[in-house]
Amino acid sequence: MSAPSLGANAGTRRPFVIAAVMASMFMVAIEATIVSTAMPQIVAELGGLDLYAWVFSSFLLTQTAMTVVFGKLADLYGRKPVMLAGIGVFLVGSVLAGFAWSMPSMIAFRLIQGVGAGAMQPIAMTIVADLYPAQERGKVQGYLASVWAVSSVLGPIAGGLIIHALSWAWIFWVNVPIGLAAVWMFVRYLREEPRTAERSIDYAGAALFTVATAALMFALTLAGGGRPDVAWSAAGVFAVSAALFVWQERRAPDPMVSFPLWRRRPIAAANAAGLLAGMALMGLTTFLPMYVQGVLHRSPVTAGLTLTMLVLGWPAGATLAARLFPVFGLRRIMIAGGLLLPLGACVFVTLGPGSSPVWAAVGSAVMGLGMGLYSIASLVLIQESVDWSQRGVATASNLFARNLGSTLGAAALGAVLNWSLARAPGVGAVSSERLRAALESAPGAPADPALTAALQGALHLTFWSMLALACAIVLVTLLVPASSDALGRRAPAPAPSPAGE
Repeated sequence: MSAPSLGANAGTRRPFVIAAVMASMFMVAIEATIVSTAMPQIVAELGGLDLYAWVFSSFLLTQTAMTVVFGKLADLYGRKPVMLAGIGVFLVGSVLAGFAWSMPSMIAFRLIQGVGAGAMQPIAMTIVADLYPAQERGKVQGYLASVWAVSSVLGPIAGGLIIHALSWAWIFWVNVPIGLAAVWMFVRYLREEPRTAERSIDYAGAALFTVATAALMFALTLAGGGRPDVAWSAAGVFAVSAALFVWQERRAPDPMVSFPLWRRRPIAAANAAGLLAGMALMGLTTFLPMYVQGVLHRSPVTAGLTLTMLVLGWPAGATLAARLFPVFGLRRIMIAGGLLLPLGACVFVTLGPGSSPVWAAVGSAVMGLGMGLYSIASLVLIQESVDWSQRGVATASNLFARNLGSTLGAAALGAVLNWSLARAPGVGAVSSERLRAALESAPGAPADPALTAALQGALHLTFWSMLALACAIVLVTLLVPASSDALGRRAPAPAPSPAGE
C-alpha cells in the first residue's frame, strides 16, 4: 500500500496548514470552558438541571469512543478527507446545539459535536507528524499545547462576553466561522497524493469498539452517581461488546485495532503512562479548586488561578521538550517529565488548612511542566515507532488512553472522596447539598470546623491517591526501551518530506 506524502507535494504550504490545525484544535479546546460559562443561562431556559453534567459527559463520551476509529480511517483514506469530515460533523453539532429546545436535545447535539472532535484532535496531530520530522515536530506540538493554554483563559472571558451581548446559542455558533476558515485552508493548502490501493474497512470492529468504549465510559460516569443498576447494565454491555470486539479483530483481515501494534513495548508503555497521567490530571483539575475553596476558604477566582498555573506550565514544558529531546532523546525527556509529576503531587499532600494558595499554585505549575515534557515526548515517540500507514491509529491510541484515563480518574478518585466523606468522624455522612453550601459560602465567612476537617481529610486522601498514580507513571515510563532515545535524534525518512515554505 503506497503512502501518500503530505510534504512532498508542492501545493502543501505548511504555515497555512498549521494555522488550520490550530484553528481546529482551538474549537475542541475551548468548548469545555466556554460552555461551562453559559450553562447557568442554558439550564434556566431549557430546564433539566438533573442532566447538567451530561452536557459535558456526552461530548467526552463520543469523542473518546470515535478517536481510534477516525485514526484508522485516516490511515486508510488519508488525513485530509477525514479531517474535513470531522470539522463538518463538529459544525453541524454546533449549529444544532444553538437551536436546542430541551436538555435532552442539547445532550444529543453535544454527542454529535463529540464525534467531530474525535476526528479533529487525533488527525490534527497526525498531520503535524506527516509535515515535520521529529526534530522540528516538538516545536510545532508546543504551539498546539499553547492553544489549550490560551483557550482555558479565553474561554470563560469569551463566554461571559457572548452571554452579556448576545444569547447563549452564540457560544456554539461562534465555531462556524472558525471552522469554515480551517476548512478553506485545508482545502487550499493541504495536498495529498490520491489513494489508489484497495481499502478494507472493518465495519464490525469499528461498531463494536465504539459500543464497548461508550458503554465503559457510561458505566464509569454513572458509578457512584446514585444509579448503580444502570451502571452495572452498562458494564455488562461493555463486557459483551469487548469480548465480541476481540473476537472480531482476531479474524478481520485489516482490523480496526491492531493488537500487535498496541503491544509494541514503546507504544504500550507510553499509552499506559498516558492513561495514568489522565487519571492524575483529572484528580488535580477536579479536587484542587474544591480544596482551595472548601478548606482554605478562598474565592473561586483564587481557586481558578491556582489551577491556571497548570495550563501555563504545560506549554512551557512542551516548548522545553521540543528543544531538549533532539539532544537527550525521547525516553530521557519522558522520564524527566514523569519525575516532575510526583514532585508536584508531593506539594498537595503537604497542604493544610493554613497553607497559602501560592504553594498550591507551585504544585500545579510543576505538574504542568512535567505533563508538557512527558506528553510531547511520548506522542513523538509513538509517531516515530510506526510508518505512515499506521501513524493515524497510533496517534489516536495515545489520545484515547489519555481521555479514558480522565474518565477513570474521575470515577476512581471521586469514589475515594465519597468513601472518605461518608465516614467522616464527628459529622456523619456529608451530603452533596451540605458540601455545595460549604463551597459556595463567601470567603471569610464563618466555617463549620467539623465539615472543614472532614473535607480536609477526604481531599488529603485523594491527593495521596494522585501521588500514587504519579509514582506509577514514573515506573511505567521506565519500561520504555532505551533504544527509543534514538528515534527523536534520527534523520527524517525520505517520505514524507517537508514541504516548501
